[in-house]
Amino acid sequence: MAPLSFNYIFKFIDGSTKSFEILLDPKTLLLIAPENLVPPEWARLTFNQCHNCPLNKSEHEFCPIAVNIASLVSVFSDRTSYENVHVLVMTKQRDISKTTTMEDALSSLLGIYMVTSGCPRMEKLKPLVRYHLPFATIHETVVRIVSMYLLIQYFLKRKGKKPDWDLKELEAIYDEVMKVNAGIAQRLKSAAEKDASITAVANLNYLASLVPLLITDTLDEIEDSLSSYLTG
Repeated sequence: MAPLSFNYIFKFIDGSTKSFEILLDPKTLLLIAPENLVPPEWARLTFNQCHNCPLNKSEHEFCPIAVNIASLVSVFSDRTSYENVHVLVMTKQRDISKTTTMEDALSSLLGIYMVTSGCPRMEKLKPLVRYHLPFATIHETVVRIVSMYLLIQYFLKRKGKKPDWDLKELEAIYDEVMKVNAGIAQRLKSAAEKDASITAVANLNYLASLVPLLITDTLDEIEDSLSSYLTG
């Protein structure tokens, strides 16, 4: 099977462009990283290690997320969060483009790296990457998350395990994700000259904090549109 691919092309006001191709293993959804990566010092596991990190330095010299975002952070280290950029995201199925801020654009790209790098705390979000939706609204994000989570509960039930139909464990998952986001943002303060990357991760953390709060309201909003299944 061919790798899953996401191509992000950034075009700046001065006419310059930057391109990133992300390749994922089609079965595991893990990032297929370039060979011979040389991680920076701020990527060492013990450098501002996330408070909830289950890895230990005797087995892991470097943070898997930091290793894989290092080149991206380096490229955009002199960019500010409020700078405008036009982004084209190309996949096998479709192209999506948007003129937005660096903060918004980098959040979309960093989000893929962070959940596919092998961080144990981000594993629960990895299934969403197969159906990655660049620049999704918070309501679109909540629906995608809940839909994927309930689909996973169906598979758990089919395997004879106890499903969480009431979404009780979803908030705990996002609590762990937020701790990782905070840890990565802290690392980036030592890596970037300006704030684009730092603010992009902070934006991801803000969105993660909203997910548990908006689940009930978002589902209530779409309930009427499901009436063909719920009435009669």
